[in-house]
Amino acid sequence: MVLDRDEDADVRDLPGVAVRWADCRFAFWNAVTLTEAGTGAALLEKRLQEAAGIMRAKKQPGFLWLFEDLLADDARAALAEAAERAGLVHVFPGTGMAGDLLPVPEPHHADLTFERVTTDEQLTAYADLNSRAYGFPLDDGRDGLVGSTLWKRDVYAYLALRDGGPVACAATVEAQGRLFVVLVATDPDHQRRGYGEAVTRKALYEGGRATGLTRATLHATVAGAPVYPRIGFKPNSPMHFYGLKS
Repeated sequence: MVLDRDEDADVRDLPGVAVRWADCRFAFWNAVTLTEAGTGAALLEKRLQEAAGIMRAKKQPGFLWLFEDLLADDARAALAEAAERAGLVHVFPGTGMAGDLLPVPEPHHADLTFERVTTDEQLTAYADLNSRAYGFPLDDGRDGLVGSTLWKRDVYAYLALRDGGPVACAATVEAQGRLFVVLVATDPDHQRRGYGEAVTRKALYEGGRATGLTRATLHATVAGAPVYPRIGFKPNSPMHFYGLKS
């Protein structure tokens, strides 16, 4: 995703820290994450300082994605204070989920029709749904997606349409022998009607049918966390998204 946005993007695997940073306006394409299992409190302190230093060197803001299950008990207890010392602020929580759940039945929803994203117009609609759902300016989402060949060709990205207008979206992409569910969003005016679940099932159905894969993974927000177990996902690691203090 990051190299699709910018072929010269910062994509590095450092000791204990992975960098995936497009330095574009779409914050989800600007990411660092810690990668070592069993990280203790002292090492956590060091890695958070390193990650924050990488983030400060960039033009555009992004997130440190931290998977709690990689931390030892003493590091979990020290996390809040260590993040504070590194100049990081907790932005929102998440939950890692996975499941050997494919294939899934072809979904149907009485209100919806589904379209695969194959044009820039559809990709703009997809970007705008994410921006509205996450509270980003519309130009930020468009900066991350519009014009992408990858999203129109290799990503199984779908819009859910109600009365011809896009109300929700979801995508899957093949990654390391599984389907990764990415950028699920529902228009704030159309939430709690099952639209997000329906279009996620559609992206899984089509991605699974095309690839033959059986395992899927995702990172759930608080809003999405109750939805995905109904599809067959099981929670694993709690997640934390950090940004730099302003």
